[in-house]
Amino acid sequence: MFELESPKYFYLATLIPIVVALFLFNLFWKRKKQAAFADLELFKKLSPEKSTFKPVLKLVILLLALACVIIALVNPKMGTKMETVKRQGIDIVFAIDISKSMLAEDVAPNRLEKTKQLVSQIINQFGNDRVGIVGYAGSAYPVLPMTTDYSIAKMYLQSMNTNMVSSQGTAFNDAIKLSVDYFDIKDTSKLIILVSDGEDHGDGADEAIEMAQEKGVRILTIGVGTEKGALIPLKDDRGNISSYKKDQNGENVITKLYPEVLQNIANKTKSKYIVGTSTKEVVEEVKKALDKIEKSEFESQQIADFESQYQWFLGLGFLLLLADVFLLEKKTNWVQKLNLFNEKKHE
Repeated sequence: MFELESPKYFYLATLIPIVVALFLFNLFWKRKKQAAFADLELFKKLSPEKSTFKPVLKLVILLLALACVIIALVNPKMGTKMETVKRQGIDIVFAIDISKSMLAEDVAPNRLEKTKQLVSQIINQFGNDRVGIVGYAGSAYPVLPMTTDYSIAKMYLQSMNTNMVSSQGTAFNDAIKLSVDYFDIKDTSKLIILVSDGEDHGDGADEAIEMAQEKGVRILTIGVGTEKGALIPLKDDRGNISSYKKDQNGENVITKLYPEVLQNIANKTKSKYIVGTSTKEVVEEVKKALDKIEKSEFESQQIADFESQYQWFLGLGFLLLLADVFLLEKKTNWVQKLNLFNEKKHE
């Protein structure tokens, strides 16, 4: 397996066609000047040692050297084995509300996108903690199992949308139960970070909260939205608002933040409720909460540290540049005798 440390340097590959274009332009310019001065056949007789193949060979060597230097700058790294490492951290499951009410735009750009921003910034603060993700609306949906690969976690986070769960509503009971089932190691500190606007259209969360309490799982809640509320926009394929969600009577639905529901869930598991307005404040509050939770030791598998391979490409590039410097454009005597390139001999 491998990874590229600095893929941004691949843009330097645009130099390769530029070098080729300059070479062809120079070749054309030389031919034009020579033709203006004298017959081309006469030039061949005046410079019988000049090779027609060597300039092309020098160009190829130069391009290979340039490619090697670019790859060296990108710095490919390789890892060849899996190893088991011991970590100290917390098992954390993000339970994210993906019901239609999360499309309300009373926080910018909307509640769901704000949730993604919050969770992404929280994940950036983790070190050795394992994370998992659950999405829920009228039912709960497993998005990502427990992992220490935060880049994968953020990728799955960004892919979440309100169409992932067909049944609408907000079922805290199912979300908490599924999140509790995520914890596959018995003796670890466990935390659920539940992000929602607090609208609960399910059977309530009392049963699931009791299950969490029995297993020593704390539930930290983050409320996203405003108590004033907003309409739920419905957008077309181009992302333009086509209408607003309506109730059974044809009236526009106004969705609001219900902090009391989220506070109740947090209080029952001896955790806290955080208002999800300011990303910076949310991250700071979550960090404070995590610092109060005892870290547990657990084992996880990871690819052994990737080793840099840039030196091989840099060395090869240097050798090719050295060969280009010492490779003259005149014919090599012993190669000329072999006549490998069918170059005509001039008497």
